[in-house]
Amino acid sequence: MMQGIEFANPGFLYLFALIPLMIFTHWKLRTKRRTDIRVSDFSALSNYTPSFRQRIGWLPLLCRFLAVSLIIVALARPRSSSKGTNVTSEGISIVLAMDVSSSMLAEDLRPNRIEASKRVASQFIEGRPTDLIGLVVFSGESFTQCPITSDHSVLQT
Repeated sequence: MMQGIEFANPGFLYLFALIPLMIFTHWKLRTKRRTDIRVSDFSALSNYTPSFRQRIGWLPLLCRFLAVSLIIVALARPRSSSKGTNVTSEGISIVLAMDVSSSMLAEDLRPNRIEASKRVASQFIEGRPTDLIGLVVFSGESFTQCPITSDHSVLQT
């Protein structure tokens, strides 16, 4: 199934046309503030290295454009266009109860009781493709390990 993105308010995406205007305005303001220095000899500047702040001077501007872009996308309200399908099947709901106490570590079955019960439960789940199955484990107290589900791969895990 192919998933796509659709927008609840696609008209807001036209605001992306403002980004070039923002870039132009920034460029115009920056060139207006720039000053020129006239020098007769560049040898005095040969050892000049830009500071860290000068090297990352473009980063705040990039963050501003990214923030404006993300706000525009948020205003357009993206949502997934995947469609759900209803599947009708017959089955029953089953909850497996499994003892996980220390007595299950006895090795009267290969390799031990708990591994043997896991193997049998796995075979049981594979044989019930249309049933809803859940898992409760107990050892003194019970705990819902997996609620009733049709997703048997989650249950197997």
